[in-house]
Amino acid sequence: MTLFIIRHGQTDWNAEWRLQGQKDIPLNALGRRQATENGVALKALAGDLARYRFVSSPLVRARETTELVRVAAGLDATGYTLDERLREICFGDWEGKTLKEVRAVTPELVAARRADKWHFLAPGADAESYDILSRRVGDWLDSVDRPTVAVCHGGIIRCIFKLTGALDSAEAASIEIPQDQILKYQDGKLEWIASAEITATVD
Repeated sequence: MTLFIIRHGQTDWNAEWRLQGQKDIPLNALGRRQATENGVALKALAGDLARYRFVSSPLVRARETTELVRVAAGLDATGYTLDERLREICFGDWEGKTLKEVRAVTPELVAARRADKWHFLAPGADAESYDILSRRVGDWLDSVDRPTVAVCHGGIIRCIFKLTGALDSAEAASIEIPQDQILKYQDGKLEWIASAEITATVD
């Protein structure tokens, strides 16, 4: 079984380093281009995409990415399902703020997050830590039973790195999650593939 995982394209909040969480922020122009290039690369990587199930987070930036990926890969835009388990981590009261803005008000909480990012829980009734998030991500990962393309978020991908044993919790919580690459999971191994290197060879 092969699983391709794509982070949604860039949004203006990504560009401004805002904690996006579950706020429904659309892609910007760069994000749409990233999604399209990932779609071209996916078609070259996967071959017959008809055998793949496409699933997306329900948030608009992921859905828009999924549709752009599918169109660029020569598929109908709407041929995918949504899964709530792929919704991004909730940052609670911090959503929409930068860490600099949060630090100006509660520096002790930012320091606590830096000390243990995996287990840190932001203030707010619905907030999640990566540890909490990993429970629903693990439930989704266990349910994947056929070749799949999943479009989701940085937090989800961090949990996949931890759940598959590729990284420990501290590493998974801190690594960069690119928006212009495709993550391939096969035979128990995770591998980033740069879409630009593939699209450069596809005319």
